[in-house]
Amino acid sequence: MIFIKSILTPIEILLQTILYRYFQSSYCIAFVSSELFRFDYNKTFVHIDPEGRNLTNDLLEVSEMGCLDYIVRVNEPKDFIQNFDKVVHLGNTRKSDRKIVFLPESYNIDVVGNLMEILTMKETTFIPNVLIVAPSTNQSCESYDLITHKYIGLSNHNEPLYLDLWSSCTKQFTKNNNLFPHDMSNMHGKVVKVACFTYKPYVLLDLNSTLVPFGRDGMEIRIIEEFCRWVNCSVEIVRDDKHQWGEIYENMTGVGVLGSLVEDRVDLGITALYSWYEEYLALDFSAPCIRTGITCIAPAPRLLASWETPFLPFTLYMWIAIFFTFLYASFALTFAQGGSTKNVFLTTFGMMITQSQSDVGQSWRIRSITGWLLITGLVLDNAYGGGLASTFTVPKYEKSIDTIKDIVDKKMEWGATHDAWIFSLALSQETQIKQLVNQFKTYSFEELERKSYSRSMAFSIEKLPAGYYAIGEYITEKAVLDFTIMLEDFYYEQCVVMLRKSSAYTNKMNELIGRLHESGLLLAWETQVALTHLNYQVQLEVKLSRSKKDVEKIEPLALRHVLGVFILYGLGIIISIVIFILEIIINKN
Repeated sequence: MIFIKSILTPIEILLQTILYRYFQSSYCIAFVSSELFRFDYNKTFVHIDPEGRNLTNDLLEVSEMGCLDYIVRVNEPKDFIQNFDKVVHLGNTRKSDRKIVFLPESYNIDVVGNLMEILTMKETTFIPNVLIVAPSTNQSCESYDLITHKYIGLSNHNEPLYLDLWSSCTKQFTKNNNLFPHDMSNMHGKVVKVACFTYKPYVLLDLNSTLVPFGRDGMEIRIIEEFCRWVNCSVEIVRDDKHQWGEIYENMTGVGVLGSLVEDRVDLGITALYSWYEEYLALDFSAPCIRTGITCIAPAPRLLASWETPFLPFTLYMWIAIFFTFLYASFALTFAQGGSTKNVFLTTFGMMITQSQSDVGQSWRIRSITGWLLITGLVLDNAYGGGLASTFTVPKYEKSIDTIKDIVDKKMEWGATHDAWIFSLALSQETQIKQLVNQFKTYSFEELERKSYSRSMAFSIEKLPAGYYAIGEYITEKAVLDFTIMLEDFYYEQCVVMLRKSSAYTNKMNELIGRLHESGLLLAWETQVALTHLNYQVQLEVKLSRSKKDVEKIEPLALRHVLGVFILYGLGIIISIVIFILEIIINKN
């Protein structure tokens, strides 16, 4: 608790002044101290005894409650920083502009060195708003130096930065400077490390630096460049082309872009990073910058084999109905003939294909059945003839792969160079999606390029907001001619910039992305990058792949159209001859 007493100590007066001036926007403040502060304060606060059971658990508990700014007065401030850093990684609550004020245990010059060691710690380099209140013994009155770290600039970020001096005699600051000067608006050229790899059109590296500034370009690269132009920072690219997106291990290490982020080797991570749940537990996400839809280009349907042509006018169920009609009519004719089966099947088949009969029949039953069969045959024959003419005139194709159900039913592989494509689907409990995930395979670039000519698998691509596609370089101009884009998206995602949890850059990055959306620059950048760096022929082929059949010419009847009929005719002749020979042999015996 915070008690009120008539006379406050100088350090309490100073702290009260700091709180009222700089912490008015705080939702809740955590006081970490063995002693209680004795002054009035109108904000929500909690008190943590550092000598208690477990400082990490206590800090985590209050952090999840929303108490994200700290007033610290402990014997070992370095221990607090280490525990605080653990809480940042363990907790789910994020805040970019956390403030931490370190107070001395006593008015003694000996505690200054202990406090100043905080600035040399790696954990402190991620916190811009650190304020150290250090005793100043060079004054006649009890006075305190207000110190932070340099943080910004090209180097020496851990150097102490003396901000002001507060005297208990005047109860005023000497210079009246801002005690939390690092608002991230001007980084004075500070180097920001960015993890990425070449993946068009998001990130393109190793370009000709005489044509493209710094030899890099891409939609997300432009976001980073614009960010550093805005806050005055410098970009350093950290790449891991081997592991690409990478992964995060259970011990909070990793490889690739994700591993570089979780191990604090970089400040920002880009290259088509989606809003993945597992990664959100370990990292910070910016506001969504690019909406992308994930689908596949699948082997294009081919022309049906010519032997299938005679069967196309009717569906399978229609053929089954005709077969049962044939059996029923044959049975009826047998019954009408008094049980005689002589020429029943040939007569029935002949009438169903509208062949005339030499015998009109001896009874009204036979004539009735014959009449109805001739009418049925006339209808079927005309319907079949019309359908066959259409089949011969307009090319017929295999069934295309348009939906998730189609690709799952065909058990067709789909894949890419990394399993990041299925991170968003991994937690799904839908049976169909589980099967889709099981059918995903990863191969090397060279193997994918080889498979693109074999029609054995589909390839994942991204639909971008301005109408372009993110397509792997293993899909060449020649290979793409044999692929068609699917109609249904597997899922859609929001691309984000990933950062360290509670990164100081998150708020500024979110503000920039909001401005880019408002201005429409992201769509313009996508178009510029696509026209400059993407294979336009591949883009056009994918975009128009669904329209290929619409522009095919209607051609005159050719031998290839009727080849299937002649194949069936020849097969029938061969079977007839074999049966005829067998009949002769059997009858002769």
